[in-house]
Amino acid sequence: MAIAPPDNGTPPDPAQPRTGFDRFFEISARGSTMSREVRGGLATFFTMAYIVVLNPLILGGAVDGDGKKLSIPALAAATALVAGLMTMLMGVVGRFPMALAAGLGVNALVAYEIAPEMTWADAMGLVVIEGVIIAVLVLTGLRTAVFRSVPTQLKTAIGVGIGLFLTIIGLVDAGFVRRIPDVANTTVPVGLGIQGKIVSWPMLVFVVGLLVTLVLVVRRVRGAILIGILASTVLAIIVEAVANVGPSFVDGKPNPKGWSLNVPELPKQVVDVPDLSLLGNFNVLDSWSRAGWLVPLMFVFTLLITDFFDTMGTMVAIGQEGNMLDERGTPPRAKEILLVDSIAAAAGGAASVSSNTSYIESAAGVGEGARTGVANLVTGALFLLAMFLAPLSVVVPFEAASTALVVVGFLMMTAVRTIDWTDYEIAIPAFLTITFMPFTYSISNGIGAGIISYVVLKLAKGKAREIHPLLYGVAVLFVLYFLRGPIESAVL
Repeated sequence: MAIAPPDNGTPPDPAQPRTGFDRFFEISARGSTMSREVRGGLATFFTMAYIVVLNPLILGGAVDGDGKKLSIPALAAATALVAGLMTMLMGVVGRFPMALAAGLGVNALVAYEIAPEMTWADAMGLVVIEGVIIAVLVLTGLRTAVFRSVPTQLKTAIGVGIGLFLTIIGLVDAGFVRRIPDVANTTVPVGLGIQGKIVSWPMLVFVVGLLVTLVLVVRRVRGAILIGILASTVLAIIVEAVANVGPSFVDGKPNPKGWSLNVPELPKQVVDVPDLSLLGNFNVLDSWSRAGWLVPLMFVFTLLITDFFDTMGTMVAIGQEGNMLDERGTPPRAKEILLVDSIAAAAGGAASVSSNTSYIESAAGVGEGARTGVANLVTGALFLLAMFLAPLSVVVPFEAASTALVVVGFLMMTAVRTIDWTDYEIAIPAFLTITFMPFTYSISNGIGAGIISYVVLKLAKGKAREIHPLLYGVAVLFVLYFLRGPIESAVL
């Protein structure tokens, strides 16, 4: 969503930087001022601050292979810490107004696909490995080569598919879409609410919160997603106080009309010393012995694919928004920007909050006038302050936070318009990529289906030369991934 740049008037003379700070960040050289940078930093934070609430709910709602869960307050504190530090590092090293935080889509992959195959420490260790690999790719120049090997429209389809995957997660977590029990004797796998009806207070809170958020988005209100979460949470607290709904499980028995994960009650305290116990809770070796070599290898590859394609697209989009691209469409200090992003990926794994990546919401700050890394210093400082508000994270139920997943899913799906649906050679792989993700509840399945079908269709049309050599290797890896059951049976 393009954000019209503000009327900044006549920019300062770039030849006369007033201080060393100005010279270092190129504030005047890029036609900006301190006030615009501060305003932009504030806008970016309030547009993406929802991740401090949403990331803990996504990761905290899943269990690993040992049936263990991560502490939601600890996840909230670590999410804010890594986001703050990596955003500030991007400001100082990359000097680019692009904030970073735990990536939506990647965190879902970690929570619902990787962690159930191993322990949380093992899963986060794979994220660290992925970050290190990306850093090597940046330093050797291979990242650009791999990026170019995947067709542009297929990259777009990956983003759209992740958006739909986030949407189905949000609908299911809110209880708005539920699995129909096998005893119902129906071929329909899922349905609306409870027996096709909205009959619970939590579901009503979700519906009202979603409508409020959508209205705010349509009206282009800054921080619409965060405001929607907060408004839904306030409504949920009021509903719980009046109706005493209770949790979804009471004394081990299911309560279909109860709140998912968190019961929305006012916390005993709002500010607390952040729980940083998850920092360093990762293991880079045990997953390989527990899950076999092929499963971790494919997970690392899938993390790498989903992570750095999004970053490169976001970097270019923000550069375009601020008119900061050169004649080749490259933003200033591109290598430094990509290097910080790879460090953030590894840092997210080391802190048990999943890979951190760049956020397209940074365009809100650019729209407010941000052009340099100074805006990142403001955004990062606010994230660090948010660490001390971690107790508030246990107040937000899924029914309130899931509205953000649905809205973000919509925003990610809007890119589908750029795919040429008249060209079946790309349209069919794009379609399979998009549909396989939500329908199989797997990001990796969607990417694999898209790449394999693209290679097969091109070969069938006699267009082998149009396939990048690296893409053949990627397709082979995904074939092995889909055949890992028979392969493991034969090998083990």
